[in-house]
Amino acid sequence: MKTYLIEKYGDQSAVRAAEMPDPRMGADDVLVRIHAASVNPLDLKLRDGAFKAILPYRLPLILGNDFAGEVVQVGPAVTRFTVGDEVYARPDKARIGTFAELIAVHQDDVALKPAGLTMAEAASLPLVALASWQALIDRAQVRPGQKVLVHAGAGGFGSIAVQLAKELGAYVATTASTAKVDLVKGLGADVVVDYTKQAFETVLDGYDIVLDTLGGETLTKSLQVLKPGGKVIGIAGPPDAAFARELGANLFLQLAMSALSFRTRLRAKRRHVTYSFLFMKASGDQLRDLTTLVDAGKIRPVVDRVFPFDQTREAMEYVEKGRPKAGKVVVVMT
Repeated sequence: MKTYLIEKYGDQSAVRAAEMPDPRMGADDVLVRIHAASVNPLDLKLRDGAFKAILPYRLPLILGNDFAGEVVQVGPAVTRFTVGDEVYARPDKARIGTFAELIAVHQDDVALKPAGLTMAEAASLPLVALASWQALIDRAQVRPGQKVLVHAGAGGFGSIAVQLAKELGAYVATTASTAKVDLVKGLGADVVVDYTKQAFETVLDGYDIVLDTLGGETLTKSLQVLKPGGKVIGIAGPPDAAFARELGANLFLQLAMSALSFRTRLRAKRRHVTYSFLFMKASGDQLRDLTTLVDAGKIRPVVDRVFPFDQTREAMEYVEKGRPKAGKVVVVMT
């Protein structure tokens, strides 16, 4: 099958097209012919080797972390899907590789594609939608009336998180550039801070939850807008010891990750708030719940640009250079 992979960690020059054997299937797996896959910042970090200490993939590694496609074969223990089903998924972190013609995925990680979406639209959702669900519902346990700040509301993650937070009954603020203010208002944001004109930490206050997609100074300043007891959930890092324990990392790695986030956690403690890092997990059950919201018109995908599969490297470069105006970048098979 045709793929895009890396044989060593590095910059964009490390990504190349290559023929690879078709995936091996387990008893609980579905084999999916991929119609579309989206490009995520995670793909760039994996390419660079940013997670090689905690996600020790064997090289060569086929890149790509979510997809939409058609089931072409099912394992003998599969009960949820049949050949011909249109599905979408974020594969388990140990089984990524959606920049390819085929992928084998455990049935528990797969859901039927929302009926009203194209393959490209559906492919844009799994990773960012699951991350939004797990941040807002599993981790933050957002309740109606709470105040939630989502950074970069026009981005791939932010555009879905804003919509989900609003659906949960939250009062939602977000940050965006001047050109994107109307877009994020259309997604449901109650307050939009134009970061080209205002510093968000000077105009926002008393928030219960901040979802940080940027890290660095933005993360530090986010602590200032929380009320006592509030939570910052970081999608961009730094990782913490709890994340290392989730991965089953050894004590040395747990201590190393704890050190990476020490300053942030200390600053948070001094303000009587908390910081935690979220690395989303595959979940077919959560995708099914999200599908219900999509089919009901509560959440809509935002797709910036679609590339043909043979331009996957160009699609990754487009994302890396920050060119998307809003939402996700998708590659489609021809």
